[in-house]
Amino acid sequence: MATPESSRSIGAHVESWGNSSVAPAGLATLITALHFRPLQVRPMLFVPILLFSSYANLQGFKIDSAGITAAASGTYALLAMRRRPGALMSRFSIRGIVRGAAVGIGAANAVAGGWVYAKGDRERENKERRDNPRWV
Repeated sequence: MATPESSRSIGAHVESWGNSSVAPAGLATLITALHFRPLQVRPMLFVPILLFSSYANLQGFKIDSAGITAAASGTYALLAMRRRPGALMSRFSIRGIVRGAAVGIGAANAVAGGWVYAKGDRERENKERRDNPRWV
C-alpha cells in the first residue's frame, strides 16, 4: 500500500520556487527565444542578469539571488505586459504562448523571489556556505 504524500503548504512551494536556480535560467531561455531574432536589445538586457542570479544561487547566495531574480523578473513581466498583441489569433500562436509563459514565469519569480528575500535568514545561509564550500 502506498503511503500518502505529506501535503506541503503554499509557503513551502513558494519558498522552494524562490530558492531554485532553474527559475531564472528558464525565464532567460524564454526571453532569448522571444527577443533574439530579430534582436531586441532592451529585453535581452535581462538575460545576463538572470543568468548571473542563477550562478549566484549555485554558489550558495540563495537570498541575494532571490532578490536579484525578483527585481529582474518583475521588471521584465511589467514591461512585457505593457505590449499588447494585435489580433486575437496572435495570442494563441506559438510565439504568443511562449510570451504568456514568459510573463507568467516572470510574475511567479517576482513573487517567490520577493518572499525568499523578505523571509531569508542570512546567518543560516552564511553558516551553510561555510560548512559546505561549493567549488573548493
